[in-house]
Amino acid sequence: MSTEKRLSLYLHIPFCSTRCGYCHFNTYEGLERLFEPFTAALRAEVANTAQRLAGGWTLGTIFLGGGTPTHLPLTHLASIMRSLREQFRGTDDIEITSESNPSHISEGYLAGLREAGVNRISFGAQAFDEGLLKMLDREHSAAQIGEAVRQARRAGFANLNLDLMYGLPAQTLAQWSNSLDAAIALAPEHLSLYALTIDEGTAFIKRVQKGLLPEPDPDLAADMYLLAVERLAGAGFHQYEISNWARPAPSTGSGLALLASRHNLTYWLNEPYIGLGPGAHSYFAGRRFWNLLAPQVYIEKMRRGESVVADGETIGPSLEQAETVILGLRLNEGLARDRFYRRFGVPLDEVFGATLRQCAGWGLVADDGERVCLTTRGRLLSNEVFQRLLP
Repeated sequence: MSTEKRLSLYLHIPFCSTRCGYCHFNTYEGLERLFEPFTAALRAEVANTAQRLAGGWTLGTIFLGGGTPTHLPLTHLASIMRSLREQFRGTDDIEITSESNPSHISEGYLAGLREAGVNRISFGAQAFDEGLLKMLDREHSAAQIGEAVRQARRAGFANLNLDLMYGLPAQTLAQWSNSLDAAIALAPEHLSLYALTIDEGTAFIKRVQKGLLPEPDPDLAADMYLLAVERLAGAGFHQYEISNWARPAPSTGSGLALLASRHNLTYWLNEPYIGLGPGAHSYFAGRRFWNLLAPQVYIEKMRRGESVVADGETIGPSLEQAETVILGLRLNEGLARDRFYRRFGVPLDEVFGATLRQCAGWGLVADDGERVCLTTRGRLLSNEVFQRLLP
């Protein structure tokens, strides 16, 4: 009997060439002097983590996020990948994703990334309209998105994602429609579509407060979402999560397999993952914990052999159950009652039956007796459901 336990790793690379106005992630520009010591620190954290973990864990997915991982020199990223291979055992079909921007990327870099073991690439396209790209502070043009995709194909990437944003200030439905068409024409295996949120501490919120940008229109954003659902279905994409669509995988002989992001499915199934790098979050052994934010402090602590964990919390049974339901409802297939019972030993309806029936009465949830899932209306108003499920 196999005792293999699957684990996912997230590695946070906090560097960017410029910081976009909407960005609320732990990213920094102008810190190229830290590339070398950061790489050494991250490699050390990889080794320390492998030593601390109990035996039997096998990596099913690795995700290099940021920031812009490909802002690091290729030799640095390749050395990080080498450390991962040395310290961890991976599944035969391990998914290894790297985020990248369409600007400042070359076919040679992408080929080196592929040679280092990365087998899935995710480009932050965001829009195909030059005015919107400028408003978003993106460095690339619409033409560069297409060129980056072509370079990735020539470099050997057969699994490619594009990120797009909708609900942008002053964005029209026609502009969004054109972006969808342009993305579909590039034939990616996966699309992630995100509604803009204007967060505290970003340049965007200051621009909105000063009247330099209009506030996004939530009704128009909903229309954009519904247009995407219709357009992508017609183009052969299958929606499998609130914000994510994938093409069918090559035939495996039975059922419909999608080229979904298996790393992100780790989150939505509320399964364990470890985050490495400044500000990275982890969920493991009943605890949620996160690293300190500042890259320089992270480097210094790793150099001294000190912990880089900033804080954490214990996830009790009630919160774990609620989060499992909330995350599961993000998936189009919803949450299976038998899966909930196998995990917690209690029926789903014993814990959440009243709330789910209430949401079903409002047309936000569909329930066929085996699975509970959000309706189309429920996806538009998902926070109304999720808030009612929290303890």
